[in-house]
Amino acid sequence: MSEKKDLLQGADGVMNIKVLGPGCKNCVTLMENTKLALNQMRLEANVDKVTDFAEIASYGIMSTPGLVINGKVVSFGKVLKPADIVKIIEKVQ
Repeated sequence: MSEKKDLLQGADGVMNIKVLGPGCKNCVTLMENTKLALNQMRLEANVDKVTDFAEIASYGIMSTPGLVINGKVVSFGKVLKPADIVKIIEKVQ
């Protein structure tokens, strides 16, 4: 597997994405936009919502929502549009 594929995929061969936030409207919107982006790209991923403040803090972010792809924080403090999420995923491919 290439290094780029390793960045994109988790140990099980599927990309792991986490949306960090307490469940506010912005967090819900980021989750929806993430799923739309994956749909547009025809990619499968494990998408999880993290609401535990200790776990959110462990990523080093203090403003939500946050977006984590395969353990790396790629965005925080703003709601990304699906097109922005597509661009981020394409950069790690």
